[in-house]
Amino acid sequence: MKQQIRFVPKDKSKFFATLRSRIDNYFTDNNLSKHANSEMVVKSIVLLGGYIFTFAFMLFLGINGWSGYLLWALMGVFCAGIGMSVMHDANHGAYSKKQEVNDWIGYSLNLVGGAVTNWKLQHNILHHTYTNVPTHDDDIQNRAILRFNPQGKSNLIHKFQFVYAFFFYGILTLYWVTLKDLVQLIKFKKDGVSKATDKELFVLFLKMSMMKIAYFSAMLLLPVYVFGFSWTFVLTGFLLLHFVTGLILTVIFQLAHSVEGTTHPMPDSTGIIENDWAIHQMHTTVNFSRHNKWLSWYVGGLNFQVEHHLFPRICHVHYPALAHIVKETAEEFGIPYLENHTFGQALNSHIALLQRMGLPELNEAIA
Repeated sequence: MKQQIRFVPKDKSKFFATLRSRIDNYFTDNNLSKHANSEMVVKSIVLLGGYIFTFAFMLFLGINGWSGYLLWALMGVFCAGIGMSVMHDANHGAYSKKQEVNDWIGYSLNLVGGAVTNWKLQHNILHHTYTNVPTHDDDIQNRAILRFNPQGKSNLIHKFQFVYAFFFYGILTLYWVTLKDLVQLIKFKKDGVSKATDKELFVLFLKMSMMKIAYFSAMLLLPVYVFGFSWTFVLTGFLLLHFVTGLILTVIFQLAHSVEGTTHPMPDSTGIIENDWAIHQMHTTVNFSRHNKWLSWYVGGLNFQVEHHLFPRICHVHYPALAHIVKETAEEFGIPYLENHTFGQALNSHIALLQRMGLPELNEAIA
């Protein structure tokens, strides 16, 4: 059972109340909805349609060889875009004010072979509530040969993780569709994160299994047994799709939390972190490439992670307009607004953090 954590600030801050009021006024003054607009709808059609059309184009025209592998890779690009720009907002309840719309669009996660229930527990509950808290944020927990936070000891192999980490990023979604959901189903129940009864857990397992059978049937069996592709081409293409998807998704996520300048606070023995929750988010989250419109369009505002972590139920298409409000308010209250100005700077910062996490003598400086 995970320890219960509470954020208890030493001094009451008016930062978040002030910021929330200003954000609400922005939408009221401009007569805007906090949910999806026409830009978001078009983006969803492009990404979802691009993924499905590319697959259908390859199947019906019988394209294989190098041209076929390019299409598998392109599917990976679309698939990552769906994860970042479509299902992410929907599963936060930010896509529409109607929950049933969010639910249906959120099921686009199945295109990656993932399970919505587990994703919401890991991302919405653990990651967003306890961002960069090593004991609770599953996204930055240390693994056998990957070290993202200063808790625990580093091993000799961690010295080289800044090189090999990107390979493991590439196989993330492959692990996700095969084993991760089952492992999490058991782990979240054991840790008390999931409140499902044994009966509900069994039903979730059956639903998850059926969805994965449908996914693998469509991605592997359909091309071979209906369209006549070779097993070698389909399996290698499928692996390529997931490597591209996993690499893009993981790198983009890492640039927001596993970079220099972020903190990894630990609760005391009673489970208290002495900080205001919103200010905690400002110390553990970093923006990047805010002014790159093409990147912002594709990654679904995940380069505006500061705004997203403070207001996860606001659709990401609004974040560029909200960023200056957040930054000005943070500066007014003397709170850091962390950002890297370019993608290259953010990537270099992530690599530098991986290098430092592999050097035990620098652990205290990181924490």
